[in-house]
Amino acid sequence: MDTTRLQGKNIMITGAARGMGAAIAEHYAAQGAKICVADVNLEGCNEVVARINASGGESIAAKVDVTKRDQVKTAVEATAKAFGSINVMLNNAGVNKPLMFLDITEENWQHIMDINALGTLIGMQEAAKQMIKQGKQSEPYKIINVGSILSRQAFDDVVPYACSKHAVLAMINGGAKALAAENITVNGYGPGVVRTELWEQLDKDLVAIGKFEKEGQSMDQLAEDMILLKRYSYPEDVVGTASFLASGESDYMTGQLIMIDGGMIMQ
Repeated sequence: MDTTRLQGKNIMITGAARGMGAAIAEHYAAQGAKICVADVNLEGCNEVVARINASGGESIAAKVDVTKRDQVKTAVEATAKAFGSINVMLNNAGVNKPLMFLDITEENWQHIMDINALGTLIGMQEAAKQMIKQGKQSEPYKIINVGSILSRQAFDDVVPYACSKHAVLAMINGGAKALAAENITVNGYGPGVVRTELWEQLDKDLVAIGKFEKEGQSMDQLAEDMILLKRYSYPEDVVGTASFLASGESDYMTGQLIMIDGGMIMQ
């Protein structure tokens, strides 16, 4: 691993207390970045920070509900104050709660859309405002959004989630156009089936609504039926692309969503 690849990058990551967010936070830090680990779960944030700092990295924790603009703004400002600036924002926070199409409720819809779509919009806006305030730098500032295979299709049991991830893709495209003049790029990556705490719970929920008969079946069946590489992924399969998007190697990219799905979606 190149321990200097992200040197000079001051990065805030939402939803970073566990799963992909935590894995990426630690991977970024190991490559020289300074990290604000942000999540509604402050205890989890502190655990990630402790691991990063014990390994020689530099990080801080921030308790953030991404649907609350004042909390996001405060965390962005804290990142800039702690590290001197913020030059990368990773909007990773997300939730899912599957329901079959005719069973979707307003509460289910609003909860998912608030965190995944509105939370991403607020994160993009507050990070961009801080970056603009800091003034232009020689290399671009970067906003990275986490999309999904469901940014490009939908299944009948996760329609609100698919809608929220289609919205994330729209914000990548629209944000790239809106912020290019400010020397801010906007890109994202779209994971497929990733074995994290989120998918473990999703697997249980899919059994509960009758989509699958037993726990573990969803990931195994999707791997067999839809993934060309015939296996589901782990956070370690995602961190390399996330690092590329945070690094100078992606400076001439904007408005793009890169799929990391083992061949589920062909673009």
